[in-house]
Amino acid sequence: MTPDATPDVLPGWALWFTGLPGCGKSTIARAVLGELVRRGVNATLLVMDERRKHYFKNPVYSAEERAKAYQLFAAEASELAAAGRGVILDATAHRLVMRQEARALIPRFAEVLVRCPLPEAMRREAVRSSQAAMGGHHKVYVMPGMYQKALERKHTGNPVPGLGQVVGVDVPYEENPEAECVLDALRPVEENAARVLGFLDAWLPGLPPDDEDAA
Repeated sequence: MTPDATPDVLPGWALWFTGLPGCGKSTIARAVLGELVRRGVNATLLVMDERRKHYFKNPVYSAEERAKAYQLFAAEASELAAAGRGVILDATAHRLVMRQEARALIPRFAEVLVRCPLPEAMRREAVRSSQAAMGGHHKVYVMPGMYQKALERKHTGNPVPGLGQVVGVDVPYEENPEAECVLDALRPVEENAARVLGFLDAWLPGLPPDDEDAA
């Protein structure tokens, strides 16, 4: 804790949720954010799929655009953390260097790796796409059925307009062997969220406690 910080005032920090598309990181990140807000923590959520639309009016999802998007993403999180905010980042960032760039910018930074087998991530993404097609409540920012479309493109060689490189099919996902918090995507969301909150309680001295636990 910095000398001018008090138990009730935390310096800025950033927690990056990463993993394969469809691993469930967004659901866990939102559960953690909800609990932090309930505790009165000054935290905000940055979702790459949403922010990309802000950075680029008509994104093309090229490798060059993706690299630039992550630079802007890291810079935005750094500005918020420097202003004393807690920042939760929700983004795959398949190349480790993308996450390390953010780590270099933000003094208090940690990574949550949601580890998920590729077949399970594909299954979940297919379910999510089906729910979106049926009018689900969650807004979808990426192409529905992207894994299946990427596999078909890989097998047939036929292009898919608007579909960039898909992590897990076209490019590998690079795990960070030193990620501060590692989750098993096959565990219940509530259990994984509790694990992250437990990590935060230990990592951030002065974090407001859970009133229910304190009672």
